[in-house]
Amino acid sequence: MSALAIAYHKKGYKVTGSDKGFYPPVSTNLTEAGIEYYPGWHVDKMTADGDPDVVIVGNVAGSENPEWQYVQEKKLEYLSYPEAIAKDFVQKNSVVVAGTYGKSTSASILAWVMLEAGFDPSYMFGGVSINDIPAATIGDSDYSVLEGDEYKSARWDNDAKFFHYSPTHLLLTSVVWDHADVYPTEESYVEAFEKLVKGLPKDGCLVVSEKVQKQITELTNCHIITYGKSEENEYRYDNVETTKHGTSFTIYNNLNTYNITTSSLGDYMADNITGCFVMAHQFGIEPEDIIQYLATYKNIKRRLEKRFDGDITVFDDIAHSPTKAEKVLESVRKLYNGKLIVVFEPNTGNRKSASLPGYDNAFVSADEVIIPRLSQVKVDEDDMDQPVYGKELSETIAHTHTSVHYIDEDERLIEYLLTNTKKGDVIAFLGSHGFRGMIDQLVSRVSK
Repeated sequence: MSALAIAYHKKGYKVTGSDKGFYPPVSTNLTEAGIEYYPGWHVDKMTADGDPDVVIVGNVAGSENPEWQYVQEKKLEYLSYPEAIAKDFVQKNSVVVAGTYGKSTSASILAWVMLEAGFDPSYMFGGVSINDIPAATIGDSDYSVLEGDEYKSARWDNDAKFFHYSPTHLLLTSVVWDHADVYPTEESYVEAFEKLVKGLPKDGCLVVSEKVQKQITELTNCHIITYGKSEENEYRYDNVETTKHGTSFTIYNNLNTYNITTSSLGDYMADNITGCFVMAHQFGIEPEDIIQYLATYKNIKRRLEKRFDGDITVFDDIAHSPTKAEKVLESVRKLYNGKLIVVFEPNTGNRKSASLPGYDNAFVSADEVIIPRLSQVKVDEDDMDQPVYGKELSETIAHTHTSVHYIDEDERLIEYLLTNTKKGDVIAFLGSHGFRGMIDQLVSRVSK
């Protein structure tokens, strides 16, 4: 939401905002942009300059929120986050990047390539760019690049956010059941992506990973291009090599060979980048130029972000599901021979009992798994599928892993990490939450 605030501010709108609290880097970015904001919900502050023309309402705004109540009482115009994106960001050539994983990174890659190529797209992706570009911008062209999130749009709109973005071009990275709090069955999850694909125009384009089930891709009559590791794909990648300093691989298309290098870590980056390479090529960007732009791409924060690199190495990654955690840990395991300890906190959907079978063997690349105190989840008392908490989750993972610990005190967790690691070991924090400052505390103490 802060990225939207900055994008509107740069277009000349007067923007203010509220939230439960503001912390770096969000607070820093808003302050540097000159945007007024305040913690808590205060109608007098929201209306200090009169009633706002439009209110963008986040999912955090509950029915008892006084600002939300005021908006309804005064019948002010309001939009959900994706409705605002649809109104001011979606352009004639609407590129949407969707999928269970890889969508934030891929959307940021594609936005970077198109910016470097001079397309001046409107764009939005979730995350803070290490390339020092805003996470959202309203451009001045007929092109937009948007991260297509499958999570619900608003409190009053349970449909996926990506349905608001009217894609003419869709980059589909993966479809693996996630967000069990919104999609209680795998079938309901897959149906959302099927509907998205069905909505593509006949003159549109679907760039799709081989990891996506064919029954989904067969639901459209538009131009389809597949990519992946197998020979049958129109664009195939191979020779993936990841070091502690970056990733290199080769893309093959017909008789053409393209050698790609990036400073981003992780074997899975080859899949993300290949999809973006294909999509960028569809807009006429020459392969040699794409390769050059990819070489300068630096990723976004919390994607295998190396927070400390000394006697031990500390990584921070947003991987908040067992599937995402598995892929990240596989890549880390290939780079380091020391003990690998993972501190993991799943998102809300992956704390539902229906999601628990997905944890089987997800952490085999790690030597130890630590579950910290998990955030409280506000749930409907009538919901039969209540969220699991730390002890139960650790017991679930222990079914297929021999060393799992539940440590519910942050200080005790940090002490455990400090006393149970030695030179050459790796600690990976994986989860969508901020771990209550534990990473900063650990890095501070390790660096001393």
